[in-house]
Amino acid sequence: MEKLTVMISGGFSLAYRQVLPEFERATGVAVTTLSGASQGTGPKTIKSQLEQGVDVDVVILSKEGLDELTAAGRIAKGSEAELASVPLGAAVRQGSAKPDIGSVEAFKRAVLGARLVALPASTSGIFLKKEVFPRLGIAGKVSSKLFARGIEATGALAAGEADLALGPVSEQVHQPGIELVGALPDDVQLIQVFTAAIVKTAHNPEQAKKLIGFLVSDQAKTAIEKAGMQPLGHRGQH
Repeated sequence: MEKLTVMISGGFSLAYRQVLPEFERATGVAVTTLSGASQGTGPKTIKSQLEQGVDVDVVILSKEGLDELTAAGRIAKGSEAELASVPLGAAVRQGSAKPDIGSVEAFKRAVLGARLVALPASTSGIFLKKEVFPRLGIAGKVSSKLFARGIEATGALAAGEADLALGPVSEQVHQPGIELVGALPDDVQLIQVFTAAIVKTAHNPEQAKKLIGFLVSDQAKTAIEKAGMQPLGHRGQH
């Protein structure tokens, strides 16, 4: 049985899990999937896990996170491929009133009015906390909490711990107990690009190439769109 180990962040997980069984059936490759955050601090990031010596063939994460791995010499040159792009969105607990986030002013009111705003401690949360909130002059006024993973942020929202969750739309659609309000306004938006690449120390580079080829093919397109993402196909390949 051919094997492959993938480490993936939350943003692309929904689409990936939809199409993985099809890939395994078609190729006979048995895939082990591990998870990690694209960026941030602490032991749960993909970078940190690779540094700890976790054996991985393929990583799937935000472009910003991949750039860090590339700079650290962890990625096989020329192996990266752009899979999909996704905007940041806001979500509320199921059945709650949806705030207006149609303009920057409305967005500002929504985050200031929330008892707690749940954010992923990865690319999107870093962007909102370090760039957007300070730029809007509300850095010290928003009651927010960073969660190691996007799934934990939406979980806190579903459990009623937070009033609002911000993060990639693909981490907010089809999640139990929460509802998507919509995408954030352009001026506070970060379109994240999720990419796949082969790790330099991969034991199964041929299988890794097959998986990446499958994820950029038309076979993955529907699942990517259903997850609220825009497929990017072959555009990122060298």
